Amino acid sequence: MRRVVVIWVLLLQMVTTWRLGVKGDWYETVVENAGISTMHAAVTNTGSVILLDRTNIGDSQLSLPNGVCRDNPEDRANTHDCTAHSALFTPNGNVIRPLFVYTDTWCSSGQFDANGQMVQTGGDADGLMKIRTFAPCNDGNCDWVEQGAQLQNGRWYATNQILPDGSQIVVGGRSVFTIEYVPANGRGTYYLDLLEKTNDAQQDNLYPFVHLLPNNQLFIFANRDSILYDWQSNTVVKNFPTIPGEPRNYPSAGSSVLLPLTSDGGFSWPEVLVCGGAQYGAYMGGNTAADASQTCGRIAPLADDANWAMEYMPQRRTMGDMVLLPTREVLIINGAANGAQGWGGASNPVLAPDLYKPYNAEGTRFSTLTGTDIPRVYHSTANLLQDGRILLAGSNTHQFYTLTGYLPTELRIQAYSPDYLGANPPSFTTVPGGLGYGVDFTAVVKATNPTKIELNLISAPFVTHSYAMGQRLLQLAVTAPADDGAGGYNVYSTSPPSQQVAPAGYYMLFPVADGVVGYAWWVKIG
Repeated sequence: MRRVVVIWVLLLQMVTTWRLGVKGDWYETVVENAGISTMHAAVTNTGSVILLDRTNIGDSQLSLPNGVCRDNPEDRANTHDCTAHSALFTPNGNVIRPLFVYTDTWCSSGQFDANGQMVQTGGDADGLMKIRTFAPCNDGNCDWVEQGAQLQNGRWYATNQILPDGSQIVVGGRSVFTIEYVPANGRGTYYLDLLEKTNDAQQDNLYPFVHLLPNNQLFIFANRDSILYDWQSNTVVKNFPTIPGEPRNYPSAGSSVLLPLTSDGGFSWPEVLVCGGAQYGAYMGGNTAADASQTCGRIAPLADDANWAMEYMPQRRTMGDMVLLPTREVLIINGAANGAQGWGGASNPVLAPDLYKPYNAEGTRFSTLTGTDIPRVYHSTANLLQDGRILLAGSNTHQFYTLTGYLPTELRIQAYSPDYLGANPPSFTTVPGGLGYGVDFTAVVKATNPTKIELNLISAPFVTHSYAMGQRLLQLAVTAPADDGAGGYNVYSTSPPSQQVAPAGYYMLFPVADGVVGYAWWVKIG
């Protein structure tokens, strides 16, 4: 009997630990079958998550509601399709709602606008020049809208970045060496030499990395080269040294983030991190055994002598997703150790994520975390949720849905809980819902005897093909927490100083108390 009691106590402890996540990082499968395989994903300001695949893929496993069908004579796979190729996932309840998208969104791009509306551009076939929008709602009635206005150039594998004036720049695409703006507002297309000169035989300049810097210029990276670009005059300000190592963009598929901007020095010192990639020729030659890159490059674009400082990751990785965490660290997750992107183009999935701590000394920045049992390689996503978890979806290494065999089409959705989610997380009781620029405000945070509370503002990017478009983290200035005598702590802070530092839109504001992350509130900036 004593042995049975002991086993029961151990099981109870395991269940409690699993629920609280207090003994390290862990994974949970939150949806066993989403019906679609997620190629693109974005978290909306209502907390729901847009999931998006391509249309020219035949039937999915998620039916459209009420007998609705998509009758599209341009569809290459099924001109009468009664299944969904987009869905809305609600983390609170793990509910999947099918959405209706008409034109092909294969390898398209997107970004939220200042009002929290998703502006989604391009794709393949009949979607090549399309602009689609999705305005989040709480009543279950929102859906995709195909706009009458179109892109000026057809764009497949392009990148979007929201700008301080509220428009978006759309950069590149397959065999397209121009940029344009949405809405155009009278602006045409502009040739970008970087895109043409980096267009090697396997086109490693696709899904270029684009980051808005706080001086109102853009850092644009393609293949192994990068520039500083003035989007207002459409001129190249500076060319940076070539990064050592392998090609870094699609189809070689490294990833990139703009490291957290801090209030120290007025958010004026940006640094860019580029990690992973694939051997040149791995994609073109179908070499699934070719070792992926193991290096990261870090650069300060506004430094007079800007150059790449190279570091080694613990693991080789192509197709890794980089996620800015509320702790101001970078999670590198998903991907493979060999091969490149493309259907059946990779092998040896990397199951364990790596953590990069930007503010540690060189040589002490990386650590390897707990691995998953679900490989996520080509066409997979990773998005930060309001509760601090990372939503993992997708992985389809096949032209169509293939649910058996090696690396099958993945329909399960997971949530990864980092170890910063404690049993007693901090929580907001008061935060302004909207803030102008340079505005002083007070946040009231419930926490257990905190010595330090951070307020970290994080955008919601459009994630696809190992790159999170528009991802941005701002560490706001804060005072020491002051006990308010009612179980909370007052933290005095100031909103970002300008739209160059924080383009207008919705951001998640996270309370972080002594390293423990609490539930974020959405704040509209600007």
